[in-house]
This record gives sequence, structure tokens and C-alpha cells, in this order.
Amino acid sequence: MKNDTWDDDSCTDEYKFICYDEYNKSGKTFYISDKTMTWTDAQRFCREHYTDLISGVKQLKDFKTQRQNDPNQNNAEHFWIGLFRDCWSWSDGSSFSFRSWDTDSVILIKKSMIWEDALYYCRDHHGDLVSITNQDDQRWVQERAKMASTPHVWLGLRYTCTLDFWFWVSDETVFYKNWGPGQPGDDCNMSGAMDYGGREG
Repeated sequence: MKNDTWDDDSCTDEYKFICYDEYNKSGKTFYISDKTMTWTDAQRFCREHYTDLISGVKQLKDFKTQRQNDPNQNNAEHFWIGLFRDCWSWSDGSSFSFRSWDTDSVILIKKSMIWEDALYYCRDHHGDLVSITNQDDQRWVQERAKMASTPHVWLGLRYTCTLDFWFWVSDETVFYKNWGPGQPGDDCNMSGAMDYGGREG
């Protein structure tokens, strides 16, 4: 993004970037980096220290408003934002967003944590919380969930009040759904979990 307009560039180029933090209670929603990084490194930084790269039209409008009130900001700079294009696709036209080129392994962590701690634990030790994008994923995760000692296990599924939708933290769009009765809710800071029977709630 430059001068509030979007452009596309190679993810290996290095720019400053903008993170957002929906958990920040101080009211400072956006963080502008002082140093440059590739898009992937910028995304990793934002996810480790904040919530993610700035994403969605509403966040960009809020950021623009915030920037207009800060005379020290330079609008001519380039910044990475959380928009990316996945150039891989299946020959039958199916969407491609699964990024593990090796084995599709699902690991059950037998520790009780709140969702945020589980997210950071998985990112630090294994990659990410699990995403379910089709029936095969559902069966595989469901079998692992049966071995849990708790009635539910966390998924990489999150609701954002800012954008008003559910999303997988690994960037997949929520097309496949298997909600339990009365689900999902739409309260702020909700996260998805799977029960013993394989339903999300």
C-alpha cells in the first residue's frame, strides 16, 4: 500500500508493514514497523507480536483515519498489508490454500490452555492450529480429537468482530462447515473448538 492505494509486488521484496492488534486494550489498534521485511517475515512478525497484518477494507479505512490525525506519518512510503494472491490451483478449478508440501500431520497436544496460548504454542512448536477445509480433514481431526482427555479441542478457527466473519488462522476461507446445534455465535473474541463427536462449536 502506498498513498492509501494498493499495488502488487513480489513477496521477497522488503518493505515496512502494518500490523493490527484486536486484543490491545490500550486502544492502539495498529502498529507500523520501523524496519523492512519480506511479506512472509512481516506476517510472521505480526502474528507473533500482535494479531496479523492489517486486513480487510474496514481496517484499512480505520488506519487511514488514524494516519490523517498524525502529521508525522509519510504517506509516500510502501507498506505490506495482509492481502496476498495464491498462484497455485488444481486443474479441476478447486481452490488451493493448503501449504504443506509434505505430510498432512495432525498432532493432539494433551495440555489444557486458553485459545491464544494454544495458538502461540502450535506456531512455536508445530506450525499452526489445525484448519479443516474438507470432509477428509474433518475425519482425520475427528479421530485425533477422540483421544483427548477434555470434551473439546481447539481449532484454528476464530471470529473477528472487526470484519464480522469466522476465519481459519492459517488463511483458508471458511467454506467447509460442520457447526454443532445452536452454533456459531457471534460474540467478540470467540474461537472454534471440536467436540468429541466431531462437531465445531
